[in-house]
Amino acid sequence: MKAENAVTTASDARSQPDGARPDLSNTNIREDLAGQGRCALVHLPTGRTCLLPLRHHGPCEFHRPQEADDVAAGRATVAGE
Repeated sequence: MKAENAVTTASDARSQPDGARPDLSNTNIREDLAGQGRCALVHLPTGRTCLLPLRHHGPCEFHRPQEADDVAAGRATVAGE
């Protein structure tokens, strides 16, 4: 199999049943935040989490673990929302 055939595109992810995200099986994605429609990518060396919307343009913006916990619990929002 060629490498270019193995790449999952954004349209592939949209066609998942019930809006399921194929990347949820990755250990560097926070399920609680991903379920809220966020990128939820965790920078493993620092524990910081991207709180931008899923499939955002540009680089991730990583926030402290406490900020991510607050957003996941609904106690805070991300600036600019």
